[in-house]
Amino acid sequence: MSERYLALVLHAPADLRLDEREIGDIGPGQVLVRVGMGGICGSDLHYFHQGGFGAIRIKEPMALGHEVAGTVAAVAPDVTSVQVGDRVAVNPSLPCGHCRYCLEGLPNQCMDMRYFGSAMRTPHIQGAFRNRLVCEAVQCVKVAPGISMSLASLAEPFSVGLHAVSRAGSLLGKRVLVSGCGPIGAMVVAAARLHGAAEIIATDVVDEPLVVVKALGADTTINVAADPDWVQRYAADKGQIDVMIECSGNERALRNGLETLRPRGVVVQLGLGGDVSVPQNVIVAKELLMMGSFRFHAEFALAVQLINDGRVDLSPVITRSFGMHQAVEAFELASDRKRAMKVLIDFGIEA
Repeated sequence: MSERYLALVLHAPADLRLDEREIGDIGPGQVLVRVGMGGICGSDLHYFHQGGFGAIRIKEPMALGHEVAGTVAAVAPDVTSVQVGDRVAVNPSLPCGHCRYCLEGLPNQCMDMRYFGSAMRTPHIQGAFRNRLVCEAVQCVKVAPGISMSLASLAEPFSVGLHAVSRAGSLLGKRVLVSGCGPIGAMVVAAARLHGAAEIIATDVVDEPLVVVKALGADTTINVAADPDWVQRYAADKGQIDVMIECSGNERALRNGLETLRPRGVVVQLGLGGDVSVPQNVIVAKELLMMGSFRFHAEFALAVQLINDGRVDLSPVITRSFGMHQAVEAFELASDRKRAMKVLIDFGIEA
């Protein structure tokens, strides 16, 4: 196949180019997707600004992006799960299926994971910010008629939120604290509401994202920079919070949240922030349960189903979309938390 495509390729920090590449052949079990819409993620921003995060750095030009939806344009002869013309959300995660963790039922911990737009391995796994994408058919989940590509592209971050909520156990009747209300925190609020939380308290250091999470189902929003006494209120009587899902990766947010948790409360650490210190005495005395949450697996299909069925309206998180020729402008807007929540790139606009 000699057809070519356009991809948003990062060559160095702040050096994002629209490169032309060759598509190549569609192999067994694969499909060609005409990408419609893609969402800019926090990891994309880290690559764009710093060339990576932690020890992970780009060593070669890499197409960014992993939150995409589009339309199937071609399928291999052996593919039966989707057909040409199907609208699909594309799961960026492709576990190997045969390592010890895949066989144990933990595919999100796969030792040979291939994840779109990742520099964790070399050669890097190229991302999905392109107008044509060859992927495995098993990565495609059908999008219902009437569901916009914009909403479909939110399936991946929503999956992250759903997985975090599942790690916390039952939320029925629980008071839940969501700390850090960026796009992932917003998705956690939506997921917690679906999972039966009795009350959702959302915190951040700026007002703008709190408006968005309010629309997604948060009962109480707190700007912790403007209301420093909030911890004392929720820490009364050994704590008022049943479950905290920490999405900021900030040490102060985690420590404050621990103070507000009631005995035998649950902490799910979702945000990444590097090494932090925690008060062991609080964890021990309150018998708190702490755990991490990493990516997702089965939640992706569930996310698409919930969006398809209209069980959740994620539209409040969408700030604006740009054509792919405006990608740098899109990344600059997405970097401003006061002006943007989720910025999308429309890959159907080619001029």
